[in-house]
Amino acid sequence: MSLTVFPLISARKRGEFDVFEALLETLKDNHEKIQDGDVLVISTKYISNSQGRIVNTSNIKPSKKGREISKKFQMKPQIAEIVLRESDKIFGGITGFVITSSDNIMAPNAGIDKSNAKKDHVILYPNNPFLIAEQLRRKIFLKFSVHIGVILVDSRLMPARIGTSGIAIACAGIEPVLDMRAQKDLDGNPLKVTFQAVIDNIATIANHKMGEGSESKPFAIVRDSDAKLTDRKINPSEMAISPDQCVYVRGLANA
Repeated sequence: MSLTVFPLISARKRGEFDVFEALLETLKDNHEKIQDGDVLVISTKYISNSQGRIVNTSNIKPSKKGREISKKFQMKPQIAEIVLRESDKIFGGITGFVITSSDNIMAPNAGIDKSNAKKDHVILYPNNPFLIAEQLRRKIFLKFSVHIGVILVDSRLMPARIGTSGIAIACAGIEPVLDMRAQKDLDGNPLKVTFQAVIDNIATIANHKMGEGSESKPFAIVRDSDAKLTDRKINPSEMAISPDQCVYVRGLANA
């Protein structure tokens, strides 16, 4: 069977809400059902909205460090302060953008997003994304008696590429990486360092169908992906490496 993606149109929600109940409502409205082996992909922005992770920048009082970042990278002091609060580490940046890391997720401006938010408001990354993904997986099993994978997806600029692509922020019920070491290439040479980023690949495929603007498709069902599902708890460290092990960070630092 060929891989298929079913993006689901969902009514826009205001204020905090229950994602699982919203999913049930969305499935009904779209006349779709979740099947055993499916992978459910959900927008991180949708999860953040459900948690009320929306900040009115006019209520933010910049710290001394926030004002320094604002001046250095020529951005609004309130935005600089939010970036500072949401980051574990700041690597540098350019005008308007700070390259940060939080929980080993590298992103411009700590992943905060102004799109689909009211004026002077920004949307932050969700709290406890792995826990949210696992809770949704379990609720779906109890409701429908099906084993599925859950991926929370964000869109991200990639180094030296135009445009955004999907990236998995968290997952549950699905093996995030396929270890291909010791397998052979077409010429019979053993692969020594190759890992396939399964959930990032699925996230990108789903993100392509979910859209980036006014599509209002926060959910997508990916079917026949051949991804390996699992009941074990996924550790966030399985999906990411520390910045000091990243070839891009190390390479640019040594330039």
